[in-house]
Amino acid sequence: MNDMSDSRSAQQTAEHVRERMFENDRASRTLGIAVASIAPGQATLTMTVREPMLNGHDICHGGFIATLADSAFAYACNAGNQMTVASGFAIDFISSARLGDVLTAHCSEVAKKGRSGVYDTLVSNQHGERIAVFRGRSHTIQGKPAVAD
Repeated sequence: MNDMSDSRSAQQTAEHVRERMFENDRASRTLGIAVASIAPGQATLTMTVREPMLNGHDICHGGFIATLADSAFAYACNAGNQMTVASGFAIDFISSARLGDVLTAHCSEVAKKGRSGVYDTLVSNQHGERIAVFRGRSHTIQGKPAVAD
């Protein structure tokens, strides 16, 4: 990190990462995902289920729910401005999401040791009903910032 990033608080760094990552996050923007909040080791993102996201059963395709959770995971684990990528994840679907549902994915760091981390994300709908739980494993790239200053 350089002197500019060293002078920021952890929250200011997280907000800087949110702004800069989102500028280049074409996948999240295309799906209408918004970063509602970010803090060190956590992030909350939202997405409204639209018609093209429905599968043959008229419910949201699980891949879109996983993408929302994975995006929340990405923002949470990069909030410290150290480039961090997924090394794997698992997702369990609890309930279906339907057209017009507003999904919220809240991700929090569970543990971080060295360059490895574990993060949990809960996806719920606008009624507070759990839709999915996601656990992501991260790997931090040494000496590389997530975003430029």
